[in-house]
Amino acid sequence: MELSGAKILIESLKQEGVEYVFGVNGGAAMPIFDALYDHPDVKLIMMRHEQGASHAADGYARATGEVGVTLATSGPGATNLVTGIATAFMDSIPMVAITGQVYTHLMGNDAFQECDVIGVTRPVCKHSYLIKSGDEVADVIAEAFHIASTGRPGPVVVDFAKDAQIHESLFRYPEKVNIRSYKPKVEGHPRQIAKAVELIHNAERPILYAGGGVTLANASEELRELAIKTGIPITVTLMGLGAFPETHPLAMEMPGMHGSCCANYAFTDSDLVVAIGARFDDRVTGDLTKFAPNAKKIHIDIDASCIGKNVPVDVPIVGDAKRVLAEMNKLVHRVDIEPWMRQINEWKEQYPFEYNQKGDNIMPQYVIEQIYDLYSDAIVVGDVGQHQMWAAQYFKFTEPRQWLNSGGLGTMGFSLPAAIGAQLGCPDKTVVNINGDGSYIMTIQELVPAITMKLPLKIFIINNMYLGMVRQWQELFHQKRYAGVDYHDNPDFAQLADAFGATGIRVERIEDVRPALEKAKGIDDGPVVIDFIVDEEENVFPMVPAGAGLGDVIRGLA
Repeated sequence: MELSGAKILIESLKQEGVEYVFGVNGGAAMPIFDALYDHPDVKLIMMRHEQGASHAADGYARATGEVGVTLATSGPGATNLVTGIATAFMDSIPMVAITGQVYTHLMGNDAFQECDVIGVTRPVCKHSYLIKSGDEVADVIAEAFHIASTGRPGPVVVDFAKDAQIHESLFRYPEKVNIRSYKPKVEGHPRQIAKAVELIHNAERPILYAGGGVTLANASEELRELAIKTGIPITVTLMGLGAFPETHPLAMEMPGMHGSCCANYAFTDSDLVVAIGARFDDRVTGDLTKFAPNAKKIHIDIDASCIGKNVPVDVPIVGDAKRVLAEMNKLVHRVDIEPWMRQINEWKEQYPFEYNQKGDNIMPQYVIEQIYDLYSDAIVVGDVGQHQMWAAQYFKFTEPRQWLNSGGLGTMGFSLPAAIGAQLGCPDKTVVNINGDGSYIMTIQELVPAITMKLPLKIFIINNMYLGMVRQWQELFHQKRYAGVDYHDNPDFAQLADAFGATGIRVERIEDVRPALEKAKGIDDGPVVIDFIVDEEENVFPMVPAGAGLGDVIRGLA
């Protein structure tokens, strides 16, 4: 059967089980959008900015584990996707980004809305393709989805020339993909696994350190088995929250710059660190010369290039976390670390996350506590900044894919469109968007598709009228020289939500926090936006200053 390249693309997406395409139309992609018109089973979600489209595809992928798909035109449409592609790349999120391109005979001539998308995106994607013929479409799409979703996941860019979209070719979708140069290693080496188990059994002060790779590998069950079977305390990174229940007695909560004192002290005093699907990010390790100085290190990761990149390790294990942990669980037994657990529990009891109430001000931590109390089983999509850290600290995540946020790139504006993708991917779940006033306004236009689709999003803005995290650093390290952070000219977000067609609520008194959240719970015919006017100069603590070691944590309370 001969079809246009654009129609072959849509048929290929159907073969991959794609349910939603998040996009913004434009000249060089019009044949693709036209083909979508005849295929209602591949639903087009019309976002209001290409960055929003890429974040929505990303949120869909994070919430479901499936490949997210975003679509834009050439030139500025494609370059507007770049931030979303980079966000997905840094966090290893499976995504296929399709961009229209000018006719092949115009390439390199500075044609209208021409841009070298392959060159622009090469540093921030896992792989990329330029389609110049309709004959290539089916094979390229099959390979793109395979690459995006296997090994260490990531975004794949497909740039699609307009003449290739129009010309007809024979459609035949490949039954399987075999790329000779791409063979991710998934099975851990038995000898390395045995070495790791021996170190675990001989350790006196071991800790488990799990990251987002555990969630990506769907290995949460195996991680929980390892922790419970051995009795080893565990800390889970910002990207991995929910992979192990934060309510479990073995949980030490998040480590790093704004992590728990217990987790940070445990790293410093440990004699063994078992890292699983974590990359020893600088926000976790602090000063590398002071990081776990007396500990041997086991590192399990599917990406061999991550192992030893930041921290030298004693036992590297390249493989899929789910498979490696399954093999380790066959060999491990409970370890005798009673004195170590006494110390861990003392730290947990002595240094919990805590804050001081300032007069009648609404404290942001209190708002998060109330959100957790009412929405503990929700998918929570956080943005970037102080509110992100407070959400990570005070909302106790218990399930994988329950916490979605831009961890690696730290992209402000990520969360509202990502929440749209998450809600579409998980229609039976409550989706809560915890946002900041600075980040919310960056992609506020995406409230429009959420309203159009009547998505029951709960959008909670922690509004301190500053770029809060930058202001905190300026307070602590720049003599309170608040340059470029004052957002007191914010609009009234509740009135603005009403103007958009959502339900807007403004909360300025402590006693109104809980009733507003309860009211939001009963609204299911569209988004509700609650603008919480919180204490303006509250800081996030604990805090490890940049360049300091984890033992040099500032607890913050008098």
